[in-house]
Amino acid sequence: MGLNFCSLSSGSSGNCYYLGNEFHGILIDAGISATSIRKFLKDMGISMQTVMGVLITHNHIDHIKGLELLTRKNSIPAFTTHKVWQSILSPQKKISTDCIRKIHLQEKFHLADFDIEAFPVCHDAPETIGFHICAGNKKITIVTDLGHICQTASQYIKVANLLVIESNYDEQMLENGGYPYYLKARIRSDHGHLGNHQTATFLADNINDDLNYICFAHLSKNNNTPELVLQTLERTFSNKGITLKGQPQISILSRNTPTEMINLNE
Repeated sequence: MGLNFCSLSSGSSGNCYYLGNEFHGILIDAGISATSIRKFLKDMGISMQTVMGVLITHNHIDHIKGLELLTRKNSIPAFTTHKVWQSILSPQKKISTDCIRKIHLQEKFHLADFDIEAFPVCHDAPETIGFHICAGNKKITIVTDLGHICQTASQYIKVANLLVIESNYDEQMLENGGYPYYLKARIRSDHGHLGNHQTATFLADNINDDLNYICFAHLSKNNNTPELVLQTLERTFSNKGITLKGQPQISILSRNTPTEMINLNE
């Protein structure tokens, strides 16, 4: 059974990821419009009828922009914790009540062909979670929007075959850029975002043969570039005597356009 992953969008303008096989699929976050989600999937030959649910990481608009219409127009169930739901639901948010599914941290649940576990990460939202998803013998960990990698999150990252991880900002670009001090401090804080050096250092310290794909996500428009992500990764690995020879495969997820599909069984 083929297992495919792609990013529809990744960044402060919106985050949405797809994971699926020939029968069923799921979305992780819905931070772009429902219209864009439907169009992107249709262009890939994926029917919305095969999407069995959307997993929500937290309440920031770049992760839930399309959620309301997905539940109302497509009746897609949405899964997140009670605390995240409390922060999302309001009289102005017309989420279909029939589509609300509450999950618990570090408690596995089954959806279609996937075993899923949510885990806490450190970000400045009422609660933010990552997802660890198992399909057959493949393990996918998606962890974005976090200021540092805590021990709990690291356990899920270390066992992934495919890892989607934030590399939000280049430290020098952020320091020398035009953001006000309070915003720079928020981004750099333990409940902000991961910088290139943080992410690269963690990967260099924990790389293993089971990790086949690394997808760098949520790059800042103003404080990062794909080239800087890769340069930082290569320099950090080189300093630790690690040579990248095409394994794991590295992808930089685009801010506004879908990536090519990754087949995890190849």
